[in-house]
Amino acid sequence: MKNKYKNFIALLLIGFLLLPSIVVIGGNKDRSGEAGASELLINPWARSAGWGGANVASVRGLESSFVNVAGIAFTNRTEVGFTHTQWLVGSDINMYAVGFSQKLTETGRMAVNIINMSFGSIPITTTDNPEGDIGTFNPNYFMFALSYANVFSNSIYGGLTVKLISENISDMSATGFAIDAGIQYVTGVKENVKFGITLKNWGTSMSYNGDGLSIRTLLPGTSSQFTLEQRSASFELPSQLLIGGAYDILFPKDYRLTVSGTFISNAFSKDQIVGGLEFSLKDLLVIRGGYTYESDIATSKSTTLYTGPSFGATINVPFNKEIGSGFAIDYSYRDTNPWNGIHSIGIVLDF
Repeated sequence: MKNKYKNFIALLLIGFLLLPSIVVIGGNKDRSGEAGASELLINPWARSAGWGGANVASVRGLESSFVNVAGIAFTNRTEVGFTHTQWLVGSDINMYAVGFSQKLTETGRMAVNIINMSFGSIPITTTDNPEGDIGTFNPNYFMFALSYANVFSNSIYGGLTVKLISENISDMSATGFAIDAGIQYVTGVKENVKFGITLKNWGTSMSYNGDGLSIRTLLPGTSSQFTLEQRSASFELPSQLLIGGAYDILFPKDYRLTVSGTFISNAFSKDQIVGGLEFSLKDLLVIRGGYTYESDIATSKSTTLYTGPSFGATINVPFNKEIGSGFAIDYSYRDTNPWNGIHSIGIVLDF
């Protein structure tokens, strides 16, 4: 009876993924620029960013909260992570991610993530002071995510994330909510064949409110002042449907080569295909690389700042191999045009 209950929940979660996907796949390049909250598309975790998020089917642990929440179900005990990202080096934009995942029961896992994006100080300008010199403001994007994942069987893993999104600029702010849901399926004699599907950023529309939309002006033909309050147009979230697969080629002496691929259907931009390789040397040193392709990415008609290549590495330092405790240092780089790329470095503790 218990297994039947778990299988029912798994099928329900798959149905939740597939039904909204009809709307997601309906998107096309002609809708580019119509969505907001594009920070939801930025991977804040260095490990998975190293191969462009190609690991939708094979992602494990805390970083799964961004790539595919189902991977949180593989958390062994407690995992804590922190990553700093220099977004578009030279633009003075920084992203910070901190979170933890925790084993609750034999089958249940939960995770909490907090992500903050800062843009430095920007001069305040007005129609009367177009040159500035009247102060600065500091835009800030914030996201809080609460995730739960479950082991439904030896092959099926699923999870759900609820996200609070907050954007603040000069005297204005916007708030919204979104849901991610994901499934992973593991098969093969050595459990080295993996499939994954996830729906991301499915949620409410957002709009800005605040004093920044108010203007003090004069009534026509009089000297009387009044406050004119403008309305902000609402915008949708950048929904995505990701479908991926991965295959582990296992060598003697605990060497591993993983081949991964992911198809990304973007509701408000061009679809993408991401391919990646990851090579592990006894799980002490892991090297990875990937390439993200979309139409016209290598031409002057490109609509993305990414040029395609990405790479990264992880150094694992074990404390106790029997229980899997230790810490890891992750680094990744993604090439961009313009600016000087995206660098991420982070640390993950398992205990």
